[in-house]
Amino acid sequence: MPTASSPGGERGGRERRRVVIEQGGPVLVEGPVEIETPDGETVVSDRFMVALCVCRRSRRYPFCDTSHRKRVRSQDQGSPDRD
Repeated sequence: MPTASSPGGERGGRERRRVVIEQGGPVLVEGPVEIETPDGETVVSDRFMVALCVCRRSRRYPFCDTSHRKRVRSQDQGSPDRD
């Protein structure tokens, strides 16, 4: 049964959370949050903004550690030849 919204945007005693999807980066969630990982572990963060990893490269998964920014250069991407 749907519940009426109370003043301040709460619904059923729960506040809405803002989620921002960054292209090529993490998912930003306004905290505090409780996260359930695929293996069933529950992780809690009391920060005002939480960056969640979507590339799965993070050593701090499910939190982003900016590992998505690291790129391996191929040999042909050196400095340009100058004539």
